[in-house]
Amino acid sequence: MKAKSFTIFGNPVAHSISPKMHGFAIEGLGLDATYTKTHLEGACRLRTLFLESFDAANVTVPHKEAAFGQCDEVRGIAQEIGAVNTLINENGHMIGYNTDAEGFYRSMQDFPDIKSALILGAGGTAKAISYILKEKGIEVSILNRSASRLEAFENFKTATWENFEASYHDIIINTTSAGLEEETLPAPKNIMIGLFEHTKYAIDVIYNKETPFLKMAKEYKIPTKDGADMLLYQGVLAFNLFYHDTFSFEEIVPFMQKAF
Repeated sequence: MKAKSFTIFGNPVAHSISPKMHGFAIEGLGLDATYTKTHLEGACRLRTLFLESFDAANVTVPHKEAAFGQCDEVRGIAQEIGAVNTLINENGHMIGYNTDAEGFYRSMQDFPDIKSALILGAGGTAKAISYILKEKGIEVSILNRSASRLEAFENFKTATWENFEASYHDIIINTTSAGLEEETLPAPKNIMIGLFEHTKYAIDVIYNKETPFLKMAKEYKIPTKDGADMLLYQGVLAFNLFYHDTFSFEEIVPFMQKAF
């Protein structure tokens, strides 16, 4: 049987630990496969590269929405979100899924009794999180720098930096790239002060780094998490799609955890 070939598409992608996660799972489960990184400046060649070279793939920023548009078929919650992070090559057809949503929801189970959430940012990850939280009965609001991207969140409460008024939310979730490479906050400091004065918990989807967002939350004595668990859980769910549910969630987790 031919060895399977997997990759992650993104820009930037050099920092991704997905190859390490999936590599540990492949080795631990005794599978014949490789997992690489594919840097894409733009998404125009994504479909061609994928169908020519890979059995399955993950997609990270900023290509999740573009990948959605290039799929032959989109399944599950990804249809509502409009963004995919997992691709499966089914007989030359590009099939899209979104495991970010369920991965994030599993990761926030350490924080109990969440009834309201404020999401910072309006990209593909924000879409995934907003839809899964809404599906679970949580009231969701979106705060983004500009109004243009908020048009995709017509079924949610939205605000820009200019018209935002601080109010209580059980949890604040940063889905922006602020803090990934530069020491910046996801919104002006005066807005962030208002947010941290009116919340119980804070999560940043950036992983393996204490971002300025998380540092500031800790100054306010707010329990925090980075995005490591979300990354782990979405990876486990994606890996299961790669192998058509051959393995259980519990079988995969111990191997992928080694990457952290």
